[in-house]
Amino acid sequence: MSGGRGHGALAGLALSLLLLPFGVSASSAAKRRPASLALAAAPVFFYANHEAAMAFATDLAQRRNLDPDWVRQQIGQAQHLPQAVRLMAPAPSGMPKNWSAYRARFVEPIRVEAGRQFWLANRETLERAEAEFGVPASLIVGVIGVETLYGRHTGTFRVIDSLTTLAFDFPASHPRAQARTEFFRAELEQYLSLAHRTGMDPQSARGSYAGAMGWPQFMPSSWVKYAIDYDRDDRIDLFNSTSDVIGSVANYFKTFGWLPGMPTHYPVTLAGEATDLDTLLAPDILPSFSVESFTAKGAVLKGAALEHTGKLALVELQNGGGPPSYVAGTDNFYTVTRYNWSSYYALAVIELGEAVQAGLPWR
Repeated sequence: MSGGRGHGALAGLALSLLLLPFGVSASSAAKRRPASLALAAAPVFFYANHEAAMAFATDLAQRRNLDPDWVRQQIGQAQHLPQAVRLMAPAPSGMPKNWSAYRARFVEPIRVEAGRQFWLANRETLERAEAEFGVPASLIVGVIGVETLYGRHTGTFRVIDSLTTLAFDFPASHPRAQARTEFFRAELEQYLSLAHRTGMDPQSARGSYAGAMGWPQFMPSSWVKYAIDYDRDDRIDLFNSTSDVIGSVANYFKTFGWLPGMPTHYPVTLAGEATDLDTLLAPDILPSFSVESFTAKGAVLKGAALEHTGKLALVELQNGGGPPSYVAGTDNFYTVTRYNWSSYYALAVIELGEAVQAGLPWR
């Protein structure tokens, strides 16, 4: 979940630096700032002062058989993150998606070369995971590259701050605010239970603004359900063990129904006015059409795609003001979207992995 990445003052400082005019240093800006503003800082709010958060902590401790003082202390030390709230707010309406621009962010030379180096350094583990789980090494490499650029960007927010903020102050303007609030409260519960069980310090772990952790950016519930000890050292470490990262990503896809040997998608073109586009797009990315019904509605396939025995979906990728792109997605394409519920994400992961693989010396 992809996705998802103490901070209070530090996060505010980082954001202010990003907003400085080009060529203006932080020190020179501070010198020109009035003293009253330079000394002013946004007050830090701790959730020890949040009645609902403390009631939740007491209830969680009882249900999970945890020390109530410990749980209240952990949640009470969490700080409100305004930046997490802003980033969760609904995107402005009318902003067109652009597959070409999205792809360019991830399938680019720096990330491809980093992926090649990662593959070279972890070849044996990737081959073992592909053999044991049936998940292509290229897909595993693509996910880790898109999520964190092979561990370079795993997030700087304290996980306890992110999860607590979104559990109790999720933006009410969001159309699914109630469901999202419940989701993050469940993730906070999973996180504290995981920390207590494994000895992880709940106040130290850092991740995304949404509370996703480690190289594969697992939410706490995904860590609990799908993370595995693939280096066999009797602990699961998605922050430092590339073996655990590789095995956990492969296990995630296998659990969500990855079918070994099946392509993720095929090229497709449309038969102009003869295409029943509304019907083809109605199921969104869920594979719903046989090859026969797919082609009968004006989706044109060639070669191996005509021999596909499973269901297909017409996946539309918008290109801003230009004509959209299309692919015929299989059940495996749909499985990739279970990591992050976006067809743009899925295709970027797939194509990054393919680009990395093309640069390997033995391919």
